[in-house]
Amino acid sequence: MTSGDNTLAESRSRIRELPPQLVSQIAAGEIIERPASVLKELLENSLDAGADTVAVDIDRGGIKRIQVSDNGCGIIKQDLALALSRHATSKLSELGDLQSIRSLGFRGEALPSIASVSRLRLRTRVADDEVGWEVTSDGAGNIIGPQPTAHPIGTTAEVRDLFYNTPARRKFLRTERTEAHHIEDNLKRLALSRFDVRITYRRDERAAETFPAARDEQQQDQRLRAICGAAMAEQSLHFEHQGGELRLWGWLGLPTFSRSQRDLQFFFVNGRMVRDKTVAHAVRQAYQDVLYHGRHPAFVLYLELDPARVDVNVHPAKHEVRFRDTRSVHDFIYHTLHRVVGDDTTPRHAVSTVAHTPRELPPSGERIATEQLMMAMRLAEPATGYREAPGSTDQAPAAHAVHEADSALPLGSALAQLHGVYVLAQNQKGLVLVDMHAAHERITYERLKDQWVKDGVRGQSLLVPVTLQVTTQEMATWSRYGDQFDGLGFAIGQLSEDTLVVRKAPALLADVDIPGLVRDVLADLAARGSSLRIADRVNEVLAAMACHGSVRANRRLGIEEMNALLRDMEATQRSNQCNHGRPTWVQLSLAELDKWFMRGR
Repeated sequence: MTSGDNTLAESRSRIRELPPQLVSQIAAGEIIERPASVLKELLENSLDAGADTVAVDIDRGGIKRIQVSDNGCGIIKQDLALALSRHATSKLSELGDLQSIRSLGFRGEALPSIASVSRLRLRTRVADDEVGWEVTSDGAGNIIGPQPTAHPIGTTAEVRDLFYNTPARRKFLRTERTEAHHIEDNLKRLALSRFDVRITYRRDERAAETFPAARDEQQQDQRLRAICGAAMAEQSLHFEHQGGELRLWGWLGLPTFSRSQRDLQFFFVNGRMVRDKTVAHAVRQAYQDVLYHGRHPAFVLYLELDPARVDVNVHPAKHEVRFRDTRSVHDFIYHTLHRVVGDDTTPRHAVSTVAHTPRELPPSGERIATEQLMMAMRLAEPATGYREAPGSTDQAPAAHAVHEADSALPLGSALAQLHGVYVLAQNQKGLVLVDMHAAHERITYERLKDQWVKDGVRGQSLLVPVTLQVTTQEMATWSRYGDQFDGLGFAIGQLSEDTLVVRKAPALLADVDIPGLVRDVLADLAARGSSLRIADRVNEVLAAMACHGSVRANRRLGIEEMNALLRDMEATQRSNQCNHGRPTWVQLSLAELDKWFMRGR
């Protein structure tokens, strides 16, 4: 190695303080990814300033110019230059404030980071001043002002020539159209987060979008339609649920309105749009029995809780949060959404509110286990049986007269059977078509699940105990949560520092991969403090049992049996979909039928 090489290596190994401008540009790399990131930070500042009217203007996808104007409280003259210095904020004053953050921004890095990679102009006025004030930054650390300027109460931030002084960053930007699309996505997320704020948007000097303030449920529904589409508004369930200090509300898309992508999933925590694995898992579990394979639910959900119970200081861009009690939040979200999906995905909510008494469940003394498959199938059959009725085809018209009053019920009165597969019924809206196998499969499945829950998890001793070696972390998790395995039908003991032995497992799961299942449950417990994996596996077994025990296609049913099936569907949770997420029935209105035959034209 030459002396020159030694000198170069020595100079690189020396520790030095970075120039302030370079520090700001490094920070900008964590926060400012593209024009949409700039917009997000500026909009959050406007909301934190108490604005209820915000105007957004962009040119050339935000690369040339982004301007955000608001009617918030403004910034006083003495603080204006300080607002462009790093780690300066009005939203925190002491360490205790960091434990209960109520604002969207708090790091004090957004404005200086933006100023370090663009040309920034900041104009503002507070209510006590007769004149506004302005500062500008050239992207090289030079700040000019404050200078007096004409401006209404509030603040206008104008960002020009983004990344003009960092060419390496600028070359990673996409086309102006793509960058504008990202900006509009961020704008829509903010519009969903704050219904009380009026937002106007102009693109390349042309009006593009206006979201009026939405202060009641009808106006909120209109904003939901504007952002997520009319189909989402019409095929979603609006709900609100309070549990202790937790409140969850919003719109939950029906299973039939599932998506091929996660493009209609919005989750807000105390008004902040976040991505969280705990939340995603809870939502996925709530839809597990009603969503078609490979599809994703649509939802706009709002979780409100004490700010002290959630840590938002996890990611520089504030996209992620960490809950103080992950398990309670997960369980609250799961149970709330599971109940909403279960209660509102039945035929009784689609047309009529006529009450119908559910049929009794199978006798609790009859235990369900794998070796009792045939008995379980007999238990699952409805009391009236959907049994084959001799001569039912000839008797159909007379039977229909008896059930004319059933037309007022959600699924109406049975008329006939089509090709041994579909049941045709008449209700007040028009014609109902039911896939009888899919419908009976859901009914049977829900009864088996109810029976399993009612009887509890029955463990079965293994002929040969199963041993499995575990990691230190897995052993620690088992030591902490081992008692939960007892309630799941397991009997697990510790043989050594790194070995567990399984002596008993749930009877329904005797044939599954026991070591793999235990490891998966341990992973869930370590991540969330709870696990639904055992229930998921049991549900898979019960779903298979329900499929084999349901009425088959090409089986002839009489009118009485068809009406019994319709009534059971109305009394069964989630009966709008079969166990695989496919619809069990469809409604054809009289208006649709008239259109087919051009009646009234």
